[in-house]
Amino acid sequence: MFEFPYSPVRRAALILLAVGFVAIGVAHFTHAEFFVAIMPPYLPAHVALVYVSGIAEIAGGLGVLFAPTRAWARVGLIALLFAVYPANIHMALNPEPFIAQGLSRAALYARLPIQFVFMAWVWWAARPGRNQQSVEKQARKRK
Repeated sequence: MFEFPYSPVRRAALILLAVGFVAIGVAHFTHAEFFVAIMPPYLPAHVALVYVSGIAEIAGGLGVLFAPTRAWARVGLIALLFAVYPANIHMALNPEPFIAQGLSRAALYARLPIQFVFMAWVWWAARPGRNQQSVEKQARKRK
């Protein structure tokens, strides 16, 4: 069921990616007030969106661990990172509440390009490799 890349570096990157997304997804429930605070005011239903994005992060983090769902999880996590990008912009443009919590203005702006680094990490770590391609071929033969 778990089928990881042959490369130890990619395998470690994939596992770290999964653990990170699951942990952040859980934090959406345990520290929801922080995530609600970073929501741009023009978005509706802040609490519901925080919970939905938390569920998506947990599902995507778990999804990259399983070869049959890895490709979908990969696309879903990248889409999620794009979807939450407005919150990063909102934080950078409205830094006062976050500076009061101990974040620096530089850290808030650093989050903007780092989001694209995360997207590249997801794209690279969860891409189909030799293992994934053989699983997909075997599934097609069974049909």
